[in-house]
Amino acid sequence: MSTRTRIKFCGITRARDAQAAVALGVDALGFVFTRRSRRFIEPAAAAAIRAALPPFVGTVALFMDDTAAWIDTVTRTFSPDLLQFHGAEDASFCAGFGRPYLKAVAMATVEDVGAYLERYPTAAGFLCDAHASGEAGGTGQRFDWSRLHGLQRPIVLAGGLAPENVAAAVRQTRPWAVDVSSGIETAPGIKDDAKMQAFVAAVRAADFG
Repeated sequence: MSTRTRIKFCGITRARDAQAAVALGVDALGFVFTRRSRRFIEPAAAAAIRAALPPFVGTVALFMDDTAAWIDTVTRTFSPDLLQFHGAEDASFCAGFGRPYLKAVAMATVEDVGAYLERYPTAAGFLCDAHASGEAGGTGQRFDWSRLHGLQRPIVLAGGLAPENVAAAVRQTRPWAVDVSSGIETAPGIKDDAKMQAFVAAVRAADFG
């Protein structure tokens, strides 16, 4: 496993935040296409932000119990590198769009994480978040990180991460990646430059400090 923790900033709604993230060396940007979310962005607006990104910055389209027709519309317009599913979608549904996907694990509900991961053999990785089933992420809540020990699939750690605690989270869990939304915001979908910079610096300190 690599010693460099990948970083994903999720809930991008503004081009300036995307460019600030790129300047900090963030690996991936997440865009929320579930209309119930306070961080929802229209596909055309997300596509305009994506078009201005340099090479090798990944884009992730987030869904939660959305229809196949809507997901097809988003993928045609936005052309994400990865899909991310936060709802009750089964493995067949997640794999049905011809793109690699992440499956979110609602840690407040899922008791046997290992068994849950086995239900999605084709997932590229799993995003472990603090929310319960049926709830969206981005709440700022965290879970017991020790529950991730021993998992053999690529894990993206999310839920309550912020500049103040992400270094400890990385040192304890050594995830493939970390994902942050509310922890770098001043309001839902509005990122804060200083918090973004501090978050990246904390991750790098945990990796190489």
